[in-house]
Parts: sequence; structure tokens; C-alpha cells
Amino acid sequence: MRAMTRTLVSVTTAVGIAAGSLVAAGASFAATPDTKAVASAEAFAPLAVVNLGLTTSEAKSLQYKYLRHWGYTGAIDGQLGPNSWKAMQYFLRKHWGYSGSIDGIVGTGTVKALQRYLKQWHNYTGAIDGVAGSGTTAAFKRMANVT
Repeated sequence: MRAMTRTLVSVTTAVGIAAGSLVAAGASFAATPDTKAVASAEAFAPLAVVNLGLTTSEAKSLQYKYLRHWGYTGAIDGQLGPNSWKAMQYFLRKHWGYSGSIDGIVGTGTVKALQRYLKQWHNYTGAIDGVAGSGTTAAFKRMANVT
């Protein structure tokens, strides 16, 4: 009896799924296509805030003391977003060998140039490897806290 009940439930479920699929398929054929552009994930990637371990207060200090001199015109809000990083990339391009795009994305090239700067002025002792590890973030904090 159990086997027959299981079979009946399975068949009923399959028929229900098939019927629901047919109804949905009919509705999808009747729908008019939407021609609006769809935003990709890449379009939103540069909007990320990358504080590299800085507190909001430390990031505000960095925005005020350093980035204002390199074209940052945004709010002093403690959020190192793309505009903050574009200003940083201009600074790094001028003095520290950054050769990538001024795109506000904190990639390997940006971090390598930042590490070169931090090694020279803020006691960074790690490798110039483009990885923002604990040594990089500690030196970045020292940079932000310079008075």
C-alpha cells in the first residue's frame, strides 16, 4: 500500500509540475519582450568602498590631507570609493610607478604602487606584491594617521 501511495504522490507531483510549466510557458510566449538595458555586475563593481583596514575617521583624514591635492572633489565621508581611489591613482602614477588605468579600482597595480610609497615613507617592510595584507594595511593606517 505504501509503494502505491508513493507512486501516486510522485505521479501527481510530476503532473502538477508539468502543468505549471505549461502555464508558465504559455504566459512567457504571450509576454512582450522587454527592451530595457540590463545592468551587468561589472557596471557596479567600481562602486565598492575599499578602506583597506582604515576606520571611517582615518579614511576621512586621508581624503582631506592627501586626496584633495590629487583631484578628489567628493565628500569627506570616510568611504574610500572609486573617486577616492582615482585621486590616489593619480598620486601613485605621478610619484610611485602606477601605470594602470585611472579607474578607481583597487587592483594589483594600485596596491603595488601604494606599497612602494608605504615602503619609502611609512615603514612598510613587506614585499611589493600587490597583495594588501596585514603589513600593507598597517602601513596604510600609519599613512592616514600622520599629522
